[in-house]
Amino acid sequence: MLYGRLAVAATSAIDFRSAKPEPSPMRIPILMPQLGESIAEATILRLEVAPGDIVQADQEIMEVETQKATMSVTIPCSGKVEEFNCRVGESYPVGTTLGYLRVTAEEAARAGIVPVGDKPAPVEQPAASGESDNLHFKLDSTIQLGGETQQVIPTLTGLPVPVNATGASYISPRMRARMAEMGLNAADLSAVAGSGGGGRVTVEDFEIFMSQLEEHKMTAASPMRIAVADSMRRSWTRPLATIGIRVNMEPLLAHRKAHREPKAGPALYAMRALAIALSENTAAAGRLVGKRIVHPPAIDLGFAVEVDEGVLVPVIRNVDQKPLASIIEQYNELVKLSRERKLPPDARGQGIATITNFGTFGIEWATPIPLPEQSLLLGLGAGIRQPVWDAATHAFVPQMQSGLTLSFDHRVIDGGGAGRLLHRVASLMQMPETL
Repeated sequence: MLYGRLAVAATSAIDFRSAKPEPSPMRIPILMPQLGESIAEATILRLEVAPGDIVQADQEIMEVETQKATMSVTIPCSGKVEEFNCRVGESYPVGTTLGYLRVTAEEAARAGIVPVGDKPAPVEQPAASGESDNLHFKLDSTIQLGGETQQVIPTLTGLPVPVNATGASYISPRMRARMAEMGLNAADLSAVAGSGGGGRVTVEDFEIFMSQLEEHKMTAASPMRIAVADSMRRSWTRPLATIGIRVNMEPLLAHRKAHREPKAGPALYAMRALAIALSENTAAAGRLVGKRIVHPPAIDLGFAVEVDEGVLVPVIRNVDQKPLASIIEQYNELVKLSRERKLPPDARGQGIATITNFGTFGIEWATPIPLPEQSLLLGLGAGIRQPVWDAATHAFVPQMQSGLTLSFDHRVIDGGGAGRLLHRVASLMQMPETL
């Protein structure tokens, strides 16, 4: 868990140069802090305290999410929460006033926030545009920190990552409205380097980008391609990871050879192995909703089928309860119907995981992306004959192996749990008679 400290700025007029400080409390704005390099805004996930609560210095008062991480944020001084004027689930630029805190003058001085002078020290809000966009906070000569008067001039040095290195790091509301008019989303502008403050993509940047596109050859994307693109864009908003091992395919191939037609393909063996492994631990295929893991009610698994201009994922229900031999014909029929775009309703959607056999394209290793509504995707690579050390004969022997990968939502399952699940699938695939 990462941490950040919320910025505060004094708004009351208290003269600390007199012999006796004014004991009246100070009203301190709570500002959205600069939580990292190139971070222009953050979304509030949860408020840990409520108005009226007494809080202590360094106490966590809210959790926010940026493009890079989820962070707990703390306050620099003790006091009483007066109000919040922000809402959970909404995003706010750096420097936005999120609420107010009541603190004593002594506590403010201890935290290094010491206003001086006869006039109130105004709270500086970020400008709408220009050099001061998205700054953490702004100080002038009326604020004294640590006993020394400092002048902090707003610049873009708080966002040191060059915008050309990352594309559009922040898109203004006006720009988002313009994009909505044209049916575009942020992913469509990932290659645009914003020239505005804090990496914002301006309308001028957008118009230049669109005019340059007109100079290239373009073809219309099919509805399926658009649907796949949208699905992958939504999937990629999660922290995804992929692990992999090599699995011995010799027992599986021998089992397949010994049986008559119709024969199960390697992907179907992998599907049955995954179904059994998940039936032993359904949490691995769960979905994170709020603070709870929702376990799947049934082991319904999908498998990827390449079709014209896209991919379809038909689903077989209750795979853990059906022996391998009983689903071969159903599997083959769904492959055929997928390529004809005639999938029956009960084979569409709502699977808990997917199997993809990228080995059919000669690919040995890949990092496939799970569907947005799923947390797991099992991938099977091409079979390659490898030399393997045989302890019995003290010699290398040839062995057919395939790469087996597991892509997973890291919020739901960690590397250790994913590794154990993958090893269980691999071991079941080497005992095909149990499938």
